[in-house]
Amino acid sequence: MKKVRVCIVGAGRAGTVHAHNLAFRIKTSELIAIIDENLDIAKKLANEIGIKKVYKTLSDALKEEDFDAVFIASPTFTHAKLTIEAAEAGKHVFCEKPMALTLEEADEMILATKKNDVKLQIGFMRRFDSEFKQAKSLIEKGNIGKPILIKSVGRGPGLPPKWACDPKTGIGMLAEVNSHDFDTIRWLMNDEIASVYAEANSFLAPELAKEFPGFYDVAAVILRLKNGGLGIIDGACPVGYSYDARVEILGTEGLISIGELKSTSLLICYKDMKVISETFRSWRNRFKDAYIAEAESFINSILNDSEPEVTGEDGKKALEAVLAANRSIKEQRIIRLIGD
Repeated sequence: MKKVRVCIVGAGRAGTVHAHNLAFRIKTSELIAIIDENLDIAKKLANEIGIKKVYKTLSDALKEEDFDAVFIASPTFTHAKLTIEAAEAGKHVFCEKPMALTLEEADEMILATKKNDVKLQIGFMRRFDSEFKQAKSLIEKGNIGKPILIKSVGRGPGLPPKWACDPKTGIGMLAEVNSHDFDTIRWLMNDEIASVYAEANSFLAPELAKEFPGFYDVAAVILRLKNGGLGIIDGACPVGYSYDARVEILGTEGLISIGELKSTSLLICYKDMKVISETFRSWRNRFKDAYIAEAESFINSILNDSEPEVTGEDGKKALEAVLAANRSIKEQRIIRLIGD
């Protein structure tokens, strides 16, 4: 059986998920090295997986190892440089969301991968979740008529890393937490985002707003799609209570609801009439199977020489909407992406 040899850049939470999937759950992939500036973290993950090769930089790995593809799970501000370096070395690229910090970086990433004839897939795992895929299929079959309004909830339980809060190295919660929601609405609607209006504030971590002016942790976004549909994004982080990802699709002839807070059907009922259940502690739990499916899809696109299911252009469209939302928050007005 032919296998795709892979390196992972970034040994944090997302990198760890991808490492375990590529090493143990996908038969056609072979994980050969972990790359992280913090070699101690890289070695810890490598030991978990049972591999020996660790490197501080992608450049070091390219000099020493023979591999086919790289999974980029490092901070957002590193994505463009790493993608371009990998592409110019002839390596296929899977890049976590958000794709980049700017549209110019996104364009450079897309150009580099096309110029060097390598694949580029962006990490929108919701597209590979069984419930989201079923909803997409039902919409395409016309089961709820024409979709006219989609509400997407994306709330994270814990604080993002400091670099994501700093405007010098990140582009805010709507990028780090809610990129998925922008992509979900565009994908399920099968339409382009025409305008964006957003409001935001810092209610949950006001100390970060003092440290980083412009920081927000709760946001409400209204989207208008090119063909008239509407989208609503409800984002917040850190909410503490759960990882919360839910979507409602209202059609002219019905409604589809995806997701719930409970992670199990188990309920505990007490004598004082309190009812207790379990929630999703992390995105790693809620989308466990989707992360495996998206990685497997990327590996298959390499083996079959086919177009990735989530392209660089998809990543750029989500980034464009995120940046427009941030601009709307700052300027307190609607930002038009089509016909502006």
